[in-house]
Amino acid sequence: MSGTSMTTRAWLLMLPLLVVMIAVIGWPLVDTVGLSFTDAKLVGTGGNFVGIDNYAKMLANSNFQRTLITTAWFAIVSVAAEMVLGVLAALLLNQDFKGRGVLRALMILPWALPTVVNATLWRLIYNPEYGALNAALTQLGLIDAYHSWLGEPGTALTALIVADCWKNFPLVALIALAALQAVPRDITAASLVDGAGPFKRFRFVILPYLVGPLMVALVLRTIEAFKVFDIIWVMTRGGPANSTRTLSILVYQEAFSFQRAGSGASLALIVTLLVTVLAAAYAALVRKTAGSAT
Repeated sequence: MSGTSMTTRAWLLMLPLLVVMIAVIGWPLVDTVGLSFTDAKLVGTGGNFVGIDNYAKMLANSNFQRTLITTAWFAIVSVAAEMVLGVLAALLLNQDFKGRGVLRALMILPWALPTVVNATLWRLIYNPEYGALNAALTQLGLIDAYHSWLGEPGTALTALIVADCWKNFPLVALIALAALQAVPRDITAASLVDGAGPFKRFRFVILPYLVGPLMVALVLRTIEAFKVFDIIWVMTRGGPANSTRTLSILVYQEAFSFQRAGSGASLALIVTLLVTVLAAAYAALVRKTAGSAT
């Protein structure tokens, strides 16, 4: 069979998938782009054409700028903490000790929980009247009065980052643990014979095997953290005083709460563009890392 015939058959086999993708993704995206150039409301007429006014106003809006900073801070801190905790947990679970299998199974539970359930649990933990965190800190003598962790702008975002890390660091740990299984034991044994300490052994023997998988985890978690919505919406709804409002929540409020469909569509496309640029940058970094490793 010729190459041309094989290519034609491949495209024919992919045709149903392409049709579904165009219907589910392509057309809504085109419709959103067109909507972003109008002043349409969520309920009512289609709106008038306003050009790039929605984009210009949104980019110059101080609310958008503050929300972008909040989103970036949430993504950077939470992903950094998840990477560190995930690698440490993987190194621990890679050791041979009694009960390792049970501990591995328990570690998956936070990640397996639905995000809404996880957010509700942490809301109860942070509750200012009967929360477990206030009770524990009070009994340990670290605080002398109960705090409203989610009700104070100075602590709300940090509390959300902790909840997000608790849910998602097991994913990083599982990826790192799978990579650790691929480290040849003879190389590790040779490094022990050569007198390499734990840090040198990790830096020069183990880390090269972790770089590629950890880059994949970094890409996945950064993109997810940058467009986070559900855990924050359930726990704080972007408050107090918009201190935990992220870009996804701003899109929801603009389009549905304020019913400004046109400006909401433009904001959604701005967020999509930012995530796409971020994903492309990470993809290039992953390719560069894989190239240098080979």
